[in-house]
Amino acid sequence: MMTSNNSKFEQHGVSHSPVMVDEIVECFATVPSGLVVDATFGLGGHAVAILNAYPNLQVLGLDQDADAIANAEKMIAEDPTLQGRLSVRRIRFDALDEVLEEMSVNQISGALFDLGVSSPQLDIAERGFSYRQDGPLDMRMDQRSELSAANVVNEYEETELAQIISRNADERFARRIAKAIVGARPINTTTHLAEVIVAAIPAPARRTGGHPAKRTFQAIRIEVNKELEILERALQAAINATAPAGRVAVLTYHSGENRIVKRVFAESERDETVTKAASPFVHESQNSDRLTQRVRAAKYPSSKEQTINRRAKSARLRVLEKTLVGAGN
Repeated sequence: MMTSNNSKFEQHGVSHSPVMVDEIVECFATVPSGLVVDATFGLGGHAVAILNAYPNLQVLGLDQDADAIANAEKMIAEDPTLQGRLSVRRIRFDALDEVLEEMSVNQISGALFDLGVSSPQLDIAERGFSYRQDGPLDMRMDQRSELSAANVVNEYEETELAQIISRNADERFARRIAKAIVGARPINTTTHLAEVIVAAIPAPARRTGGHPAKRTFQAIRIEVNKELEILERALQAAINATAPAGRVAVLTYHSGENRIVKRVFAESERDETVTKAASPFVHESQNSDRLTQRVRAAKYPSSKEQTINRRAKSARLRVLEKTLVGAGN
């Protein structure tokens, strides 16, 4: 079983509760033997749960965060049950097809994308993701990247900043917040930014919907890491690589991600030139002649999990299953 291995994480008291882990494990119960790609490895909770449940599967973990890769390598070195079954690469998930080509892997059994921010990124103040802890304006998932939250906050034009906050977080006070940020420059810490955001939002609105700075921090993080820009390519690569009866599972946490996943899945289901994809969950039709049912609904965490793990509250799980063209006809 997985234990906490990385001293840096331990020093900061990082805990890890993988979102919808039971549902994720269930998703891969019927996939063919072989390799599952965990495209957002993080602390490895989902990957290890899949390996513990299914001896016929191996996992390739991808992550652009150096701390996540260091932690994974230590996990593998210290746990003989993971050796030979878990491998990791430090790379952004939109390079999934390139990694598989380098490994001479033609097909995978499935793929998992957990699009939430990992616990260490949120809990370690110096990573700059948290509006609750004082830290530098960073928010880079890949510490090698040049663009940081400080660049976005202090250098973007007011109009562009407002567009990012609105588009990436559905923030209705985006213009007010952008104007306040520009007026408060220079802003160098997460707590200063949070204070500016809170002050820009009307008092009645601050009392509902969680912390007032949450959406703006999310929007800036998405911009820094280009999360929405790279998601479509990564999903398409995963679907193309997945073998018949394999599955692609995606956990989303906000509307922008969810819209992209719904669209990519629907387009895959309609594409008659390749092997088809259909949701193993709620179908538009159960007609056996239809090989391409549209995804109609997502699965949500149980009320119990939402109570225990606040980071699960906004999660949605969508799953696609590959089928053969003409199967059953």
